[in-house]
Amino acid sequence: MIQVVLCDDHAVLRRGIRDTLSEAPDIQVTGEAGGYSELRDVLRTAPCDVLLLDLNMPGRSGLEVLASLRETDSAVKVLVVSMYPEDQYALRCLRAGAQGYANKAGDPVELIEAVRTVMKGRKYLTPEVAQMLADSLAQPSPELPHEALSERELQTLVKIASGRRLSDIAEELMLSPKTVSVYRSRVLEKLKLTNNAELTVYAIRNQLV
Repeated sequence: MIQVVLCDDHAVLRRGIRDTLSEAPDIQVTGEAGGYSELRDVLRTAPCDVLLLDLNMPGRSGLEVLASLRETDSAVKVLVVSMYPEDQYALRCLRAGAQGYANKAGDPVELIEAVRTVMKGRKYLTPEVAQMLADSLAQPSPELPHEALSERELQTLVKIASGRRLSDIAEELMLSPKTVSVYRSRVLEKLKLTNNAELTVYAIRNQLV
């Protein structure tokens, strides 16, 4: 039996994924969490072979959860399930330690195969991500400016481009407004932009939001 924990801040999505996985006789959902703090508690008590992890959550992002699991040498295999497009986030997640990346817009039934695949110790790649990897090997493309951002800087960029105020971002990320302002300044400097409007246009053009 493959034991699965779900981590997503949207209860409706967790229920949909749980119902989908319940159709597989060899998969059991043993726990659910709505964010990082809940996830820590769940992983202490619930058995978990595979963690289905959202990227955009209050507090620590999915990428930061991946980093935390890697730091502790966790044996849990992580399948990222996100609404963000594969071409912007899949490779970043794989480099951060995820065993697979599935888009929430995809066929829910494919999640069952994805869970079985990562449980076997293999990477789960959608045809789109596999093609992207093949293309990058055949003809490496120059790194885009936002690919040099840290996870916090990227998170700040996405939230500003989504219309959040710095005070709201600080609350969501559990940081001080001053710290978020520093992240914003670093993002503007690295992307060679001057204000939030340019930052938002950049994020939209690069399909980050």
